[in-house]
Amino acid sequence: MAKKNALGRGLGALIDGANDAPVSVETGSSINEIDISKIVANPYQPRTKFDEDALAELAASIKEIGIIQPITLRKVDGDEYQIIAGERRFRASKIAGLNTIPAYVRTANDEAMLEMALVENIQREDLDAIEIALSYQRLIEECKLTQENLSDRVGKKRSTVTNYLRLLKLPARIQKGIVEKNISMGHARALVNIQDTEMQLMIYDEIIKNDFSVRRVEEIVRNYNESASDFQTSEKIHQPKFPSEYQGLNDHLTKHFQTKVDFRMDQAGKGKIVIPFNSTKDLERILGILDKLDA
Repeated sequence: MAKKNALGRGLGALIDGANDAPVSVETGSSINEIDISKIVANPYQPRTKFDEDALAELAASIKEIGIIQPITLRKVDGDEYQIIAGERRFRASKIAGLNTIPAYVRTANDEAMLEMALVENIQREDLDAIEIALSYQRLIEECKLTQENLSDRVGKKRSTVTNYLRLLKLPARIQKGIVEKNISMGHARALVNIQDTEMQLMIYDEIIKNDFSVRRVEEIVRNYNESASDFQTSEKIHQPKFPSEYQGLNDHLTKHFQTKVDFRMDQAGKGKIVIPFNSTKDLERILGILDKLDA
């Protein structure tokens, strides 16, 4: 039987025993009005930024019709409460000038709170791919979950979880580009398949400059990897290729043409430069680069 998707089933469906967790005697299963001044932010909040305009819009809505969905808190020392889920609503309520906010109150230890907060927030549509990936990583590392456990918790296929986690292997500049929506997750997933960091960054810059589609980037990456594989085989057969002082030139040509250039030179200084291509479209790309050199 196919696994049911956990989305839309509530926190209790995502966290084993969440609905059975002990609650404070003052709450039971009811909703409480909690003094906003007694509420503190969630230290496990996976969201790294809050859109000020969106908060202002939510605050205006709260002023008009109030809080539709109560937030979820846990009681800590004294009369202080810590947010498990609902920090946007909490922030917007403060902007709206509310003194109290409706909330469910739970008792949870730090690890359980971390897991509840992360899983709850991962379901939000406005988290970027890096925030989701970091949340997945924290669930694995800090809550000691396997990727299979995590897949069950968040109602996602294991391959989806893996694809998000792989984004964290990209250079920081590319990760920032994902957060700032300069490139899509599809672009990023293609770039992950290149091992050379400098080549990743070079293709990333070309994506920004030329507005490449995801399919175009996938083609560039595929061609590069095929050329690299062919070159490695040739390299084993024809060693040595060139004097070591020309290694920098070979690397520069490879990065410039975004394919594994075959540069050879014998002891007399004679040699050749071969720029491989894998399709007519790839040839047109290389010819375009050469045309720019003539301009």
